[in-house]
Amino acid sequence: MQVYFDVHTHSVSSGHHTKDTITDLAKKAAEIGLKYLCITEHAPAMIGTTNASYFRNLRYAPKERFGVKIIYGAELNVINQNGDVDLDGDVLSCLDFSIASLHKDVFKPSSESADTAAIINAMKNPFVNVVGHPDDPTFSLNAHALTDAAKETSTALELNSAGISKSGYREPNIPFLVEMLYLCKRKGVYIVLGSDSHGKDRIADFDDSIKILKAIDFPDELVLNYDIQLFKKFIGDKRCKI
Repeated sequence: MQVYFDVHTHSVSSGHHTKDTITDLAKKAAEIGLKYLCITEHAPAMIGTTNASYFRNLRYAPKERFGVKIIYGAELNVINQNGDVDLDGDVLSCLDFSIASLHKDVFKPSSESADTAAIINAMKNPFVNVVGHPDDPTFSLNAHALTDAAKETSTALELNSAGISKSGYREPNIPFLVEMLYLCKRKGVYIVLGSDSHGKDRIADFDDSIKILKAIDFPDELVLNYDIQLFKKFIGDKRCKI
């Protein structure tokens, strides 16, 4: 199966460890044969990132660069156990989609019940389409409750390269990840592949992620990166509920 896009990337606007611009990312995406590229800067609660006006104005940004179609999103921060995120609906409506993630600089790790409740409540937001790096070992999530909520709320779960790839920067949490993927397979929960690349160098760094999917015979039809039209429909269907 061909990977058509990377769902999770950051440019210099996220303020973390890169000087690469969206143009740099798009050029690299074109070089490696991607048809689409999702740009998902960190939302404002993260230290050093950009502000709400930046995201509001992305609706005017170029939709194609170097032959690569650009999908503009945000990596939202879940800020409390109620699942609130750090961009309002009027800003999120200007974006194509969004990822919601737990980050320790914004949401302090607590208990399994509290961490899981925060993510599940965030998934109820009709603008939240993807849960970012649910395997981050900084937090304790209940894989059964997580996958049940993903199915109920039409939210995809991310297979994030940063905790899997040999060049990744997050501590691996493979046992949780495999459990989550088996549950997704059993329940029919969609996943997405995201590099979480800060800059151009790790865009579509999916080799190790795909090895895991093959090892557990994960269904291709549940991987949204293999079907851009299904990805767009998946996002649109949830937003239609607003």
